[in-house]
Amino acid sequence: MPKKAEKKETTENISYETVVKDVAEKKSSKKAANTKKEITEKETSVNNISDFDWHNYEEGIDQVDEKQIKEFEKLVEENFVETLTNNVVDGTVVHMTDREAIIDINAKSEGVISLNEFRYNPDLKIGDKVEVLIDIREDATGQLILSHRKARVIKAWDRVNEAHDSGEIVNGFVKCRTKGGMIVDVFGIEAFLPGSQIDVKPIRDYDQYVNKTMEFKVVKINHEFKNVVVSHKALIEADIESQKKEIIKQLEKGQILEGVVKNITSYGVFMDLGGVDGLIHITDLSWSRINHPNELVELDQTLKVVILDFDEDKSRIQLGLKQLSKHPWEALSEDINVGDVVKGKVVVIADYGAFVEISEGVEGLIHVSEMSWSTHLRSTQDFFNVGDEIEAKILSFDRDERKMSLGVKQLTPDPWTDITKKYPVKSKHKGLVRNFTNFGVFVELEEGVDGLIYISDLSWTKKIRHPREFCKTGEKIDVLVLELDVENRKLSLGHKQLMENPWDKYENEFKLDSVHNWEVFEIVPKGATVKFNDDVTAFIPSRHMIKEDGSKLQKGEKIDLKVIEFNKDTKRVVLSHTRTFKDVEERNKRIVSKKMKEDNESAKNTIGDANEKLQELKDKMDGK
Repeated sequence: MPKKAEKKETTENISYETVVKDVAEKKSSKKAANTKKEITEKETSVNNISDFDWHNYEEGIDQVDEKQIKEFEKLVEENFVETLTNNVVDGTVVHMTDREAIIDINAKSEGVISLNEFRYNPDLKIGDKVEVLIDIREDATGQLILSHRKARVIKAWDRVNEAHDSGEIVNGFVKCRTKGGMIVDVFGIEAFLPGSQIDVKPIRDYDQYVNKTMEFKVVKINHEFKNVVVSHKALIEADIESQKKEIIKQLEKGQILEGVVKNITSYGVFMDLGGVDGLIHITDLSWSRINHPNELVELDQTLKVVILDFDEDKSRIQLGLKQLSKHPWEALSEDINVGDVVKGKVVVIADYGAFVEISEGVEGLIHVSEMSWSTHLRSTQDFFNVGDEIEAKILSFDRDERKMSLGVKQLTPDPWTDITKKYPVKSKHKGLVRNFTNFGVFVELEEGVDGLIYISDLSWTKKIRHPREFCKTGEKIDVLVLELDVENRKLSLGHKQLMENPWDKYENEFKLDSVHNWEVFEIVPKGATVKFNDDVTAFIPSRHMIKEDGSKLQKGEKIDLKVIEFNKDTKRVVLSHTRTFKDVEERNKRIVSKKMKEDNESAKNTIGDANEKLQELKDKMDGK
């Protein structure tokens, strides 16, 4: 720390504080003398009271002329700096050490500033003028401490506020990138430059602006958080605004302009038409289908476009690119006709079919029903993928409506053409289970030839509630052709018909009134069941489970059972134990009743004969 600078001896550099101190000392030394003098004057000059010097009596000093006081104050104001204020003052570098700079600000002593505050100015030298702020009036050693950095900040904020209020263009140094934009040094203050405010067009490479000095406009200041936002785009917009008005006046529908690709989105391309922006919608880029505009254009690419439409203010301009070329349908060859086979590329897959581009901008639709002779409901994805190169046959063709329908199955023979030869009635085949319905199974014999097996034709013996209980999708199954309807393309198939019906045998084995000694298999809510084999399970109603002693049949009990109902079609067999002894009783009753009737008839005949003989005897006696 340098020694405190000695007080200057010139009258011009005497500080206001020194003058006040000297006056106070003089005042105290003369006070006693003045008091004595006043008493003496009072005693001797009582009669001259009007000439009494009251100022001298009260202050103890001679009164100074008002003019001299004003001249002194003016001298102090012109030559000395008030150290009690927070104002920024100018100073001069009078001496420099390895660590500090001594600054003269016309105060009672020189101030000190660390050289660290001048790192931005490595060429600082003695005699340079610098802005400073009085940081500490007097430290522990009595030294005046100044700050150049704080002075620069205060001055910088003043200049930034002035630039914001006046709209002044300022220079700034782009220091580095940050999230969402750049950091710019403006008058020593770090300001934020948003990415959207760098240029009128989107910026893809921020690094190209780092370490560059550019012109900016202060657009926003947040005094609470000490934030400054600047814009370079505002300067450009101001320049092109006048150009934009002139360009908009000249715009007309159908006008062809040249522009630069400014931005690419999923729905279109924004073009810079020289200060005016326009949009090419994705559907107006090409006559062909495209998934994204970047398939055709690139950023900064120069293109010729045509104006399709704009609003009243011409602020929204709709552009077209494909309109500059002839519509592909108009350029389509006259040789193309219905029935021709054409090559194309699948461009769109939909649920109902596939769109195939046979030439640029000319598409045809292959409906899903025209992809295969099969009648099964199938998805388009089962046949084609986007990008597939295929051949198809033209089924319909309309140049005016610009519509074309195509078919693929027509390239192969219709399997139903000679169906009666390949699949005659009663012929046996092996098919693929395709899908199910509640009433049966669809079986594919070959591509395009499907048949239906009704649920009742799956098995002779099993009771099937749904076809999937019997077979699975994708498995092979043996079938027999039962019916063939060529006109309606229907084929009726059977599976159980391939084997003998076991119920033909069971019809004799379990005929009505036949009695079987079998075990009760299970007790059910309305009766009991008896399982003769895997195919035949008979039922015993509750009223037919009563035994001769009045008790009921129990599970596992082996007993005689009579067949009281047999139905081959419904596979129903009903048994009864009660009927086995009830029928015997009824039969015995019938036998007894018959014998009694016969006996009565015999008795009647005997009495009749006796009566006839008596009548004959009487007739003889009467002479007859």
